[in-house]
Amino acid sequence: MLAYERYTERYGTHYAAAVTYFSVLSLVPILMIGFAVAGFVLQSQPELLADLRSAIAEAVPDKQLREQINEAVNTALDSKGTVGIIGLLGAAYSGLGWMSNLRDALTAQWGHAKENLPFFGTLWRDLLSLVGLGLAIVLSFGITALGSGFAKEVLEWLGLEDAGWARALLKIGSILLSLLANWMVFLWVLARLPRKPVGWRSALRGALAAAIGFEVLKQAATIFLSFVTSSPTSAAFGSVIGVLVFANLVAQFLLFIAAWTATARENREPEPVPAPPPAVIQPVVSVRTGPSPSLMLGAGAVVGALLGLRWRRR
Repeated sequence: MLAYERYTERYGTHYAAAVTYFSVLSLVPILMIGFAVAGFVLQSQPELLADLRSAIAEAVPDKQLREQINEAVNTALDSKGTVGIIGLLGAAYSGLGWMSNLRDALTAQWGHAKENLPFFGTLWRDLLSLVGLGLAIVLSFGITALGSGFAKEVLEWLGLEDAGWARALLKIGSILLSLLANWMVFLWVLARLPRKPVGWRSALRGALAAAIGFEVLKQAATIFLSFVTSSPTSAAFGSVIGVLVFANLVAQFLLFIAAWTATARENREPEPVPAPPPAVIQPVVSVRTGPSPSLMLGAGAVVGALLGLRWRRR
């Protein structure tokens, strides 16, 4: 309940929408960079280019259409440098915008006030954070790939590649390695990406929950994409919609985990006690009506003395 209140009060949905926008926007320059890299590789490997042209000739029987496709390939190879530069500039813009919004969102969920930092200083820190996150992702995927590859080699070395229980253990081990890799990435995200970094111990449980939830979302996205791509009609827009929905779900889930982690008992900051209002001393003048107690006491003493004298005379 506290996590949901923190998530809504800190505009989690709005921040998730901004992160989703820059996530989808970054796909275009990434594809441009991929095409540029492919162009350099094909130009340096003539046999690969020949295989590509032969594959086009087999797939497209129409001569005129085949010539148009080959001409498009030649144009792409000639403009690979320009496409790569534009892709790098676009990736830098979208990547820095994505990182800036993500850091602001995590900072808000942790309850830290946004500071007015210098523009170039903020840009430099966002760039370093983007590079650090990229290295963490590469390291996590490397651990997963190496673990899966070595596991298969170990099974072949032991002669258990055909054993069902061994394959089941391999599947469980790959899932555990994937969870470990995701946990490392989300631990970095929750602890070091906010504008005011928090302690590693504060983000341990949140990173574990994020790793498990992200693995579930990945499996759901895989099932959705396999269902969408099976139909030619929905393959045109289904994949784009799937990527958009997946990016938004991951962004909202990550920010909710950050809010849940920040509102945990061990991470909850004590609320400041407001200072009492200043004391105002004012003179109070009270006016009594009728005889005062001191006057009544004096009169009683006089009456008592007179009665005592009269009693003695008798």
